[in-house]
Amino acid sequence: MARNLTQLKKERLSTGMHVNKCPRLPYDDLIDMKAVVQQARNPIRTLNGLLGMLYPPARLSPILVRCRPQPWWELAADYRRPQFRSPTRTLVTNADASTRLEPWNNWPNDVGFETFHEERVPVELGVTGTIPSYVAGTLYRTGPGGHQVKTDRGTTYSAAHWFDGFSQTHRFQIIQPPDGSPTRVLYNSRHSADPFIESIRRTGTIPGFSFAQRRDPCTTVFRKLRSTFFPDPLPPPSQLNIGVTLTVNHPGFPGGDGQVPGIQNLYAKTDMNVLSRLHPETLEPIGIAMQQSLHPDLTGVLSASHARSDPTTGDVFNYNLAFGKHPTYRVFRVSTSTGETDILATITDAPAAYIHSAFLTENYYILCVWGAHFAWGGMKILWENNMLDALKPLDPAKQTLWYVVDRKHGRGVVAKYACDPFFAFHAVNAWEEPSPNDPSQTDIITCVPVYQNLDVLKRTFFENLKSTSPSARAYVGEGNKRADSRPILQHWRLPSVTNDAAKVLRTAILEEAAAPEASMELPVINPGHIAKPMRFVYGVGEQGKSTFVDSLVKYDVATRTARVWSVHGQSPGEPIFVANPDGSAEDDGVLMSVVLDGFREKSYLLVLDAKSMEELGRASLDCAVTIGFHGSFYPETGSGPGFSV
Repeated sequence: MARNLTQLKKERLSTGMHVNKCPRLPYDDLIDMKAVVQQARNPIRTLNGLLGMLYPPARLSPILVRCRPQPWWELAADYRRPQFRSPTRTLVTNADASTRLEPWNNWPNDVGFETFHEERVPVELGVTGTIPSYVAGTLYRTGPGGHQVKTDRGTTYSAAHWFDGFSQTHRFQIIQPPDGSPTRVLYNSRHSADPFIESIRRTGTIPGFSFAQRRDPCTTVFRKLRSTFFPDPLPPPSQLNIGVTLTVNHPGFPGGDGQVPGIQNLYAKTDMNVLSRLHPETLEPIGIAMQQSLHPDLTGVLSASHARSDPTTGDVFNYNLAFGKHPTYRVFRVSTSTGETDILATITDAPAAYIHSAFLTENYYILCVWGAHFAWGGMKILWENNMLDALKPLDPAKQTLWYVVDRKHGRGVVAKYACDPFFAFHAVNAWEEPSPNDPSQTDIITCVPVYQNLDVLKRTFFENLKSTSPSARAYVGEGNKRADSRPILQHWRLPSVTNDAAKVLRTAILEEAAAPEASMELPVINPGHIAKPMRFVYGVGEQGKSTFVDSLVKYDVATRTARVWSVHGQSPGEPIFVANPDGSAEDDGVLMSVVLDGFREKSYLLVLDAKSMEELGRASLDCAVTIGFHGSFYPETGSGPGFSV
């Protein structure tokens, strides 16, 4: 029998818990709420069937709820506060509660996170300079399109983390008129989660799973399991907040959408097993696809936002991760020619981890299980309802593991390597080359920007990115948190992959690390060098001039030097490389990046010469485009398989 508040108050001296009446909270599905405990910085405590959970920061209250027995609750007794916690447990917040300062270093960028504008009908942009004719095609971009909603309760809901902003897709049509007149650019955009946003407006809370946002901790674990991962029936496509990467012409899924020549379908992806089907022209969400529809064994929850495509065949490669006592990774291939899906390898000896991308060579798929491990074999995500709070701190004693999977002959995992722990988001490239010690053997070289800890995941809360935010000051200048949240571009060698006699765990070798001034994220290369040796890597940089990205960087692997494009107050997004079809040099082409002019609070599509990093032209918008994640370019002359990033 549950005790009442009076009985609980009598026990507060022995437990250290101060119990008060439960306030009215704006949730429709709170269950068995019994009391509120005012106690800061304490781990989860159980008390005669009651579970006390912190509700940080300290000025907010922990809650005490009666819990039904669950098989993993005994694990809560050993719970310790994770390394990273969201700025607040409450989802109904006052967006103006924090003090705003003048933009740091006179580099304003707030509008790049806060704007909530869309252009559903294509508008023509003003073009200045010259955009080469070979750039004709369609550029798609995706990412957060705002993160704040006025609720019916008169409050403002604010998603706390950049990865949880409301998904929006952008489309730039780059048109080369047949009469040889200057290039034209049309732009349209659309929010991809209108019912999702409307649900927040009505309830003040998010429906479903997120990267870092917190929800009602009173909900039972079984209810979280059902509602987070296995909704039945599936919700409408616009009820899901999916928008990290984009794939044009994804094999194995329905197509025939739109009238754009060569584009059969367009899918938005995230780090889960569900994809959102978008209309290639209107960008309207028109369907949902589950990985399980590709193959019945792909029942796991997580996958990489960055599927990998064979640059010749268009076959798509990815993994699917199922949680449990023994987490299971299934590496699979979707054939472009047949639409069939094959399981290439099943891996059960690796920890459940947050893996955003993987590597592809001519003959192998390389899954790198870096140091972003989930607690409880991944099941802690069910408790937290988000990924970030379910991650353990990077453990210096737990090595990063590399699994090399044969992708052509059905041999499964052919080699396994280990190295010192690190974390990463984006695999840049990988290729095969003869081993320097034994040319009859094959080594794999990989390129990846790495972090020495998980601080970057904390850094990417909105409050740490905005130029007017006091919290962002901790990540600028020298001698602060900035160094720990900047990646270093590294090359790793996996020796003698073809040595069948060596089936034991081997060591991955660090070949080189770029200088700190070449630090970059959202890296790209010339697509013609995917799975081949490459010399140049491009990405967004942080030169310390703003509270977030402030430059575009070109790194020359051969000379270990960098070229930088940077204009004060201009915040660029991920560059997209478009090669000159008549060129022969690796850097003969252009970079396209959507740049925010923080002073004018408007954006433009920037076109740079990829060799000199100098501006060739731009197409200016009459609105701001939020600082997003990733894009995909489909050339006007494109035909055959699509491309997945």
